[in-house]
Amino acid sequence: MTDSARTHVTTHILDTSLGKPAVGVTVWLEKVTGHDSLVINKSITDADGRVGKLTPQGVASGHYRLYADIGAYFASSHRETLYPLAIIDVMLCAEQSHYHLPLLITPYSWSTYRGS
Repeated sequence: MTDSARTHVTTHILDTSLGKPAVGVTVWLEKVTGHDSLVINKSITDADGRVGKLTPQGVASGHYRLYADIGAYFASSHRETLYPLAIIDVMLCAEQSHYHLPLLITPYSWSTYRGS
């Protein structure tokens, strides 16, 4: 791998309790180094529940965390939730051109997988 290798991260959040995209969810990506972290970018899901440009310039290989403020999302529709944040803790390899990290959420659960 060269020092200039970069990968891109996208996400898609679906509210499976309603069977609809989760619109207006604040998400952000942090680079983790030891006990420190640095926010790379912050965005909000669109009308389809997607964030397509979370890493417009790409990111290098390493340890990252993708955060989704699902607590605020559920509060906006007056629904209680057990999980105020969904946090996807990942190791990214810049030799992969793209990582799609979807979230499936309900007020009392969330899950993720590597999408395409």
